[in-house]
Amino acid sequence: MKVLWTPWRYEYVKSFEKENSKEDNECIFCKISKESADDKNYVVTRRRKVFVVLNIYPYNTGHLMIVPYRHVPSIEDLTQEELQELAETIKLMVHTLRKTYSPHGFNIGANIGRDAGAGIEQHFHVHVLPRWRGDTNFMPIVAGTKVIPETLDTTLKKIRQTLKELERG
Repeated sequence: MKVLWTPWRYEYVKSFEKENSKEDNECIFCKISKESADDKNYVVTRRRKVFVVLNIYPYNTGHLMIVPYRHVPSIEDLTQEELQELAETIKLMVHTLRKTYSPHGFNIGANIGRDAGAGIEQHFHVHVLPRWRGDTNFMPIVAGTKVIPETLDTTLKKIRQTLKELERG
């Protein structure tokens, strides 16, 4: 048997215990929105109504989430102003990821409710996921393993740098 050692996944596994305990029930997105530790929390950028954060359990390099500051469970609960900024930020982040990584396509979407696949169902957010031809190769199919070739710190620096360049014009 081959072993794929992934010690960083321990926090993810432990999070399911926390989810069922009464101790730490604060929403992770609300917690991140209040903290100023953007590097530690992998916050790419903050806007007036939404912020952008890297997914710490990414499907692919560059997998990020756009999160309203307001704690609401569904897109239906967003104001027109929040919805407009969300859409503008999705567009900006697609452009930023395209310039940073040259993906062949994108998956953009939200899972509303646990039965739709939401990992954090109480706080609405949108995933922006760059995709490349052939990114589903033999590893996930045969070994059930996804290979991410870049650290989150490196991804954060690259995306922030591109975003800064785009915003400068």
